[in-house]
Amino acid sequence: MMATRREFARSSLLGLAGIKWVSAAGKPRSVFNGVHIGVIAPYSFRALSPNAEQVLQYLVQLGISTVELQNSVVEAFAGAPIRLGPPPVPVGGQRPAAGGPPGGAAPPVPRPLSPEEREKRRKAEEELWQWRLAASMDKFVQLRKLYNDAGVTIHAFKFELRPDLTEAQFAYVFNVAKALGATHVTMELNLDPAATERIGKEAENHKVYVAYHNHTQVKPDSWDTALRQSRYNGINLDVGHYLVATGESPIPFIEKYWDRIHSIHLKDRKSRDRGGDNVPWGEGDTPLKEILQMMARRRYPFPANIELEYPIPEGSDPLKEVARCLEFARRALS
Repeated sequence: MMATRREFARSSLLGLAGIKWVSAAGKPRSVFNGVHIGVIAPYSFRALSPNAEQVLQYLVQLGISTVELQNSVVEAFAGAPIRLGPPPVPVGGQRPAAGGPPGGAAPPVPRPLSPEEREKRRKAEEELWQWRLAASMDKFVQLRKLYNDAGVTIHAFKFELRPDLTEAQFAYVFNVAKALGATHVTMELNLDPAATERIGKEAENHKVYVAYHNHTQVKPDSWDTALRQSRYNGINLDVGHYLVATGESPIPFIEKYWDRIHSIHLKDRKSRDRGGDNVPWGEGDTPLKEILQMMARRRYPFPANIELEYPIPEGSDPLKEVARCLEFARRALS
């Protein structure tokens, strides 16, 4: 299966000559006019990226030099014994509206778990946390070196923090982020002030930022309480979801909060009055070109990550589409 996927990856990049961006040393270099273009992975590569090594191969092939890595591949690389399904919806949050998952369809409303299923999940999570609390950081440092040696920086570690975690559990997450070289942990925006207060306090204790990601549950001031609570609470802004959620351009928000933004997610969506669908870049109403040009003009320091969510066109594949998104960004910044 792995060989088949690797062959598919190579074949899918045929015809993309000139889309791979490298430095003089032959390593990935996706920095255009001072703006670092990255990707959230493995999400954006869909089913093509079963592990951290495969994700790295795709990044190098595409010439992408910075990445937000999700905990699934990070912990699998380190030898985690079990993988849980998606975490429960955080208190005060909600799952994404239309266009959330790959393919652009609205996610199904999860049915309530039976008592037996809840107990099975509880035991699985308990087993995973036992492994986490005993895990050495050596494998995470090894993963960082593997990526860095190939020319890729892991700038963010995605992990869904909960306010009911113990101090030791928080320490595990932030220590993994440090071992990876990440400056911040990304997670869904929790609208419960007690939650962001606790999370911000733990982030400050470990000197690692937490950047809260939005779907369509937000208003322009939804981050304000968290930002006031701790200087280690920050923003991971999804510009497409913000457009649909607020009906407003994300540009004024970015101008106002730029010094609290640690990374953004790039996607194109139609406005609410046009259905809010995820669409190929340049076909929707999200001002992607203008956002990127503003980042370059004002020298904003945070990376902009490709989040591939629109339906894959017939005859294409995730790698080709990520490459096209990267080319869109390069052209916008030329």
